Amino acid sequence: MAALMLQGCGSDVGKSVLVAGLCRLFANRGLRVRPFKPQNMSNNAAVTVDGGEIGRAQALQALACRTPPTVDMNPVLIKPQSDRSAQVVVRGRVQGTLDAAAYQNRKGELLDLVLESHRRLAAECDLVIVEGAGSPAETNLRRGDIANMGFALAAQVPVVLVGDIDRGHVIAALAGARAVLAADDAAAIKGFIINKFRGDPDLFDEGRRTIVELTGWPDLGLVPWLSAAARLPAEDAVVLERAAAAADRPAKIAVPMLSRIANFDDFDPLRAEPTVALAFVPPGTPLPGDADLVILPGAKATLADLAFLRAQGWDIDLLAHVRRGGRVLGICGGYQMLGRRIADPRGIEGPPGEAQGLALLDVETVLTPGKTLREVTGSRAGARLTGYEIHVGETSGPGLERPFLDVDGQGPHGATSADGRIMGGYLHGLFASAPFRQAFLAGFGAGAEAIDHGVRVDQALDEIAGELGRCLDVERLARLAGLNA
Repeated sequence: MAALMLQGCGSDVGKSVLVAGLCRLFANRGLRVRPFKPQNMSNNAAVTVDGGEIGRAQALQALACRTPPTVDMNPVLIKPQSDRSAQVVVRGRVQGTLDAAAYQNRKGELLDLVLESHRRLAAECDLVIVEGAGSPAETNLRRGDIANMGFALAAQVPVVLVGDIDRGHVIAALAGARAVLAADDAAAIKGFIINKFRGDPDLFDEGRRTIVELTGWPDLGLVPWLSAAARLPAEDAVVLERAAAAADRPAKIAVPMLSRIANFDDFDPLRAEPTVALAFVPPGTPLPGDADLVILPGAKATLADLAFLRAQGWDIDLLAHVRRGGRVLGICGGYQMLGRRIADPRGIEGPPGEAQGLALLDVETVLTPGKTLREVTGSRAGARLTGYEIHVGETSGPGLERPFLDVDGQGPHGATSADGRIMGGYLHGLFASAPFRQAFLAGFGAGAEAIDHGVRVDQALDEIAGELGRCLDVERLARLAGLNA
């Protein structure tokens, strides 16, 4: 069973991108490769071919392997709903909501299930590349761990530790991890990788030697700053906080950063268009008055984020935007907010309750226990599109008589206002389809490239794989994984 696990000195050190790049590198060498992440925490989810949901990073890694995503690639997905509670998804299906303390006490019960998913993947491929979560040096989380060393030791998978030099103190991060890890955990680490280096790599030779001396772990390579990674979907919303608005361009689009924003990679295809100035609006900042379009994104907790939107004063900004003739698009939870009322009588996404919506669409939504998970194809005014649904709730009302889209096999979908300026629907991933994106942006006098966003992502994966092949000791990584054993 050939396998290799990448863990990190912290979150956002680039593990997901490195795993995706290595998946593509080994797939390009003719191997059958599968990605695996025992436990993920993200509100960015993807629909799988077997009818479940997993973290979008694992769906991207499956694409890198040129294989469809399945629930076994991410058997445990934690989707935060508040600062202290989260929805727990096991093998693609919602199992309930737990607070942080309850999950910490129960997560060890999932280890057997996680190992079973790993075994199934291993049985169908030549190599499994595993991604850890957070850092194994968070020793307060070690008891019952299934995300890092708990899994690695149970599955007997060798570990490579990744340090992020871009954030600084990488020597201390790696040496510190070695100092706090238990002996068995430290012994499972077979080498380290330095990630996100800018400048002349020779300038860090002494630093790399120091890490080897302090840790005893072999140096497996130094990865430069990968500019192609910007063309891949990000999983952590922290990237939105660092995103700079584009320069003055024909179409100006604003997206408010809701507190539980979900599936924000919906907007990557727009950000890549040279005609679009896309701005993620942080809390405490008003929506820009010169926006052509405001998009309300998906939200993991719709009622809570509707209250958050109002607390920021964005509801007032939005109504002013509409009075000026601006247009609005709501996606999934954002679509629900645009209606007259949202009710959650059974506490699906938090405490039971209901609230008046923004009343920009003549629809109402009731949140229901069953979650809709499906990939779809369809069109809008003849422009073809692909997308996916991943939501709870049933929406009804007169606004549905003016649908936003037509979905193959299902018919009309979503709603539009009488003047056509307010639109909404449940489909994620709309803008990845070039025909839809071109037609939609044409309504703002902006052009769009005639290329599906998936092609851009695929090209970026090949670029990253090529760079990793040049800067990492790939043959040693292969031996560590057991490919040449």
